[in-house]
Amino acid sequence: MLAGFRKYYQLALEYILIFLMVVLTLVVVIAVIYRKAHASLSWYDEVASVLLAWLTYYGSALAAINREHIGFNGIINAMKPKLRFPVIILGEVLIIGFFALLAWVGVDVLRILGGDALTSLTWVPTRLTQSVIPIGAVLFIIAEVLSLPDLLKKARSAEGLAEHDAVEIPKQAPDIFDAIQKGVNK
Repeated sequence: MLAGFRKYYQLALEYILIFLMVVLTLVVVIAVIYRKAHASLSWYDEVASVLLAWLTYYGSALAAINREHIGFNGIINAMKPKLRFPVIILGEVLIIGFFALLAWVGVDVLRILGGDALTSLTWVPTRLTQSVIPIGAVLFIIAEVLSLPDLLKKARSAEGLAEHDAVEIPKQAPDIFDAIQKGVNK
């Protein structure tokens, strides 16, 4: 059931991102055409930057569900499988805690903005454009939680978190202190 929900959640994020990229592309193309016609659009810069921010926030949630955001799998893989589990749990608690704080502060930002509107499009409330902060944070949290079972399963395995950045770790890796000692004695 969780795998099915994860699949549809990922698909929904992909469709949202495709829609945002198409809209951003159309806005840019239309703005270029107008600029070539010596009739620049006053709202272009503001709308394009908002769309780019939305792409960034929603795209980070898609990256999180696939575990394609920045990570240090080599460090985790260097640990013994028994140690990987608590380290990953600690990392997840910190990540989810950060994004929960971001969502909470994002809601406060929306309250503070009140009746503000965009400068160039006064009928578009700033709350709408900045709603991406708490929404994106919640989407990221959901993605982290949905991808956590697979991550923990990989962490418990002997192979570890073998992903795109996987490095082969020798079975008899020298102790770091032995390596330092050898370097000092030379």
